[in-house]
Amino acid sequence: MNRRKLILGAAAAGVAAFAGGSWAVRDRRDREIAAEAAARAAAIPDLNTLLLRPAAPVLGPQDAPVTLVEFFDPSCEACRAYHPVLKQLREQFPTQLRIVMRYAAFHEGSDQAVAMLEAARRQGVFEEVLDALLERQPEWALHNGPRLDLAWQIAEAAGLDTTNREFEMKFPSTVAILSQDRADIEALGVRATPTFFLNGRQVNDMNLQRLATAVQTEVAALDAAGGNG
Repeated sequence: MNRRKLILGAAAAGVAAFAGGSWAVRDRRDREIAAEAAARAAAIPDLNTLLLRPAAPVLGPQDAPVTLVEFFDPSCEACRAYHPVLKQLREQFPTQLRIVMRYAAFHEGSDQAVAMLEAARRQGVFEEVLDALLERQPEWALHNGPRLDLAWQIAEAAGLDTTNREFEMKFPSTVAILSQDRADIEALGVRATPTFFLNGRQVNDMNLQRLATAVQTEVAALDAAGGNG
């Protein structure tokens, strides 16, 4: 019995060590990716030329003094987790904050989800469709293959006219936006979603609270300097 307990204890310790080692490897790789992206971004003379493309969707007032750029994938679970925090920040700073959304369509089917969002933007229901797709993301953005028919149904229920679905997926402006975003992602070294830039600076070592604090600090600094309009 003692020998059995010893073997089981050793096995458990081995599993724990493996799990801990796996986490350490992932964490180190995440930090390496972030450092690579930061170094590449630092080498660009004016980041805003790549971050603030005129065709990108904007949530919040165009003339807001604080700009948060999000490289975002509609299929990304972490993007879904950050979405309520971003909504809260916009509610907290309705005139001071704008969010510029850039598409990082890394997952299978995400380019089609972007087509839905861009169709929704042309139809004036962008935020409604965005909220619906993210809320029900676990139902359609499956790891073994996305259920895009369901995603279209979700978008339609949120107000999207899906009559010309096939045309929407090939709409010239959508194709151009995806192409531009891919080029900028490559130039900036963005490798994961979400990736955030706050007033032209990448937000590093990020989590939900750090992002909220960074935005709040930026708004407070501008207020103190009289830069809130």
